[in-house]
Amino acid sequence: MTQPRKRATIREVAKATGLSPAAVSYALRGLQVSDETIVRVRRAAAELGYEADPIARALASGRTGMIGLLCGSLADLWQQALAVGIGRALKDNDRYALILDASGDPTRERTLAQQLRDQRVDGLIVQPVDPAAEFWAELCDTVPVVAIGDALGEARTAGEVVFDNRRGTTMALEHLRDNGHRRIAVLTPTMASTPDRPADVHVTAEAVRLGLDIELVTAPQSLAGATAAAHGVLGGDDPPGAVFCFADSIAYGVYAAADERGLRIPGDLSVMGYDDHPMSGLLTPGLTTVNWDIDGIVRAAVRLVIAAADGGTRRRRIVQAPELRERGSVGQAG
Repeated sequence: MTQPRKRATIREVAKATGLSPAAVSYALRGLQVSDETIVRVRRAAAELGYEADPIARALASGRTGMIGLLCGSLADLWQQALAVGIGRALKDNDRYALILDASGDPTRERTLAQQLRDQRVDGLIVQPVDPAAEFWAELCDTVPVVAIGDALGEARTAGEVVFDNRRGTTMALEHLRDNGHRRIAVLTPTMASTPDRPADVHVTAEAVRLGLDIELVTAPQSLAGATAAAHGVLGGDDPPGAVFCFADSIAYGVYAAADERGLRIPGDLSVMGYDDHPMSGLLTPGLTTVNWDIDGIVRAAVRLVIAAADGGTRRRRIVQAPELRERGSVGQAG
C-alpha cells in the first residue's frame, strides 16, 4: 500500500533555502523580504510540496480566509445565480464562501448570521430577509457586513450594493399602465413579519400616484409555492389583467398557473418579473422583467467585503440602477 506523502514543514523549506523559519514565513506571505527571496522560497516550497496549514495560518493572522454569504432564500433562482457568482469571485481572490440559506425566515436569518460571526468569518455578505431587524446594528459592530439589495436600517455596514427599488417599481408599474392595465396583482416574498421592505413600500406609494388598483399578495419563491399563490390570484370571480412579481422565480409560477387555467400570456394575462434570471428569456413568451446587472453586483460586493476584511475603513454605498427588459409577456389590456 502506498503511504500518503508527509506534509513538508516550514523548517524543511528553511533548511533548503538557508533561511530562518521566520524569514521563510515572511517570504511565503510576500512580506518584509526582497522579491528575489520570495521567488527562491516559493520555488523551494513547491519542490518540497510544502502547503501552508490553513488552521495555523488563521491562528497566526487572525483571519480564516472565509467569507460568509447569507442568502435570503435559495429557492429563488436569481439568488442561486448570485451565490454561484460570489463563490467563484471569492475563490478567484483566494477566499472561500461559506454559503447559508435563511429560507425566507427572519428568525432563521438572525440565527445563521450570528453563527457565521461566531465561526470567525472575515466578512459577511447578506441579501436580507428582514433589513430593518435590530440585530444587524450589533452584528455590524463585530464583523464587516456588506448588504445586497436593501440597506440594513441604521446598522453601520462595511458597504452596501443596494437596488434603486423606487425607480425599479416605478418602471414596472408605468410599463403596465402604459399598456392599459389598471388592476394589477403584485406577488411578493415579503411576509407579515417583514412588512417594511422598501420595494413593497415603493410599489404601494407608486400605485397611488399612478392611479392603479393593486392587490399585494405574499408568494413563496419556490415554483410550487408561487404556482399555488398564482392560482389563488387568478381563480377569483374578477381576476386582474396583469401580475407584477418581485422575483422572476415567482413569475414562473404565474406562467404555470396560467397554463393550467388555459390563460394565454399576454392575450389573457400580462406578467412582469423583477430580476432578469437567464431562464426568463427562454420562456414562451419571454418574460418582461427588470434587470439589475447581477455580474456588476457580484463584482461590487466582493470588492467591498475583501477591502473591509483586509482592514479597510472606507464605507461605500453603491446603488444599482434598473433596466427594463421588454420581451413578450406584457400586452395591451383587453
